[in-house]
Amino acid sequence: MEQTLSAADFFAAKLRFETDPADLAAERTRGAGPLLIDVRSDASWSAGRIPGAVHIVGADLGTRIAEVEPDRDADIVVYCWGPGCNGSTRAALTLSRLGYSRVRELIGGFEYWTREGFAVVSDTGRTRRAPDPLTAPTT
Repeated sequence: MEQTLSAADFFAAKLRFETDPADLAAERTRGAGPLLIDVRSDASWSAGRIPGAVHIVGADLGTRIAEVEPDRDADIVVYCWGPGCNGSTRAALTLSRLGYSRVRELIGGFEYWTREGFAVVSDTGRTRRAPDPLTAPTT
């Protein structure tokens, strides 16, 4: 018997496994923020990242996640560069296969976090860009 997935089921699942920059920022403001894992390269990490994120290059995630020691029910959000990068999807799949049950992907990745005007930290300090009016309300 073929099972069919309704549109409602699909979109409910999508919301369960993804978050966007504004929702993530709101979670963090409430103090209920998840463990953030940046899976980009070392050079990308040095140039800028979401404050409080942990850096594990995507290719090393499976072998290095134990260094962070999250429990299997920890709320985890992974991110990569942006919509043109599937590194966060691969990372979420890796963590899910390792038994982490609450993994989400940051849609838009670091690019949209930055474009929406949220704080960024780099090896040289903390900054914040003005929101891009095409991605976030400016009034």
